[in-house]
Amino acid sequence: MPPPIDLPQGTLDLLILKALALEPQHGWGISVRIQQISSDVLRIQQGSLYPALHRLQRRGWIKARWGLSDNNRRAKYYELTASGRQQLQAETGAWRKLAAAVGAVLETV
Repeated sequence: MPPPIDLPQGTLDLLILKALALEPQHGWGISVRIQQISSDVLRIQQGSLYPALHRLQRRGWIKARWGLSDNNRRAKYYELTASGRQQLQAETGAWRKLAAAVGAVLETV
């Protein structure tokens, strides 16, 4: 298995917001969704995921509720708030701008 990729500061928050944009999800489901969509390149560890979820809740970008998972176990489900959707749009734009700038430098230098 290749070594894990360290994410730049703030990237995990963006990935979580994006993972929740489609539908509410419990923590493990968020982690699995990111891993699947990234073709197994991004693996979010619980030690990083849950502090990020709590941070996003404190900022008011996501909210949580208790529910039952697919295997009938009690789980906390997270979903985007209206301000979370706005933050996702802002961060997506900033990330695309940064990625384009880095890409341009890598192509010319």
